[in-house]
Amino acid sequence: MTDFKDRERGEEAKFVHDSDMQFRIQARRNRLLGQWAAEKMSLSPAETEAYAKAVVQADFEEAGDEDVVRKLLGDLTSAGVETSDAEVRAALEAKHVEARRALMGES
Repeated sequence: MTDFKDRERGEEAKFVHDSDMQFRIQARRNRLLGQWAAEKMSLSPAETEAYAKAVVQADFEEAGDEDVVRKLLGDLTSAGVETSDAEVRAALEAKHVEARRALMGES
């Protein structure tokens, strides 16, 4: 019985760790994505920092990535930057890989 309890605790700890890592990867990805968009919009360093935080916050509106994509597309279009849904989604994927590599390197 003790082996089963130990195994169960181990699985629970792994689930918590994996969930935490996924959250951290998404938050870092969104920050990087905000910096990417800010560069396209020619924002100042202070504005870039604030915008990156706003992109991270936008991800809490609904489940999935649609809220972030919608924000970026709207903001880039409003700033007069020529972009497309496909370009934003490609950047999202690239920044996800970059964030994952960075966090895995820290572990």
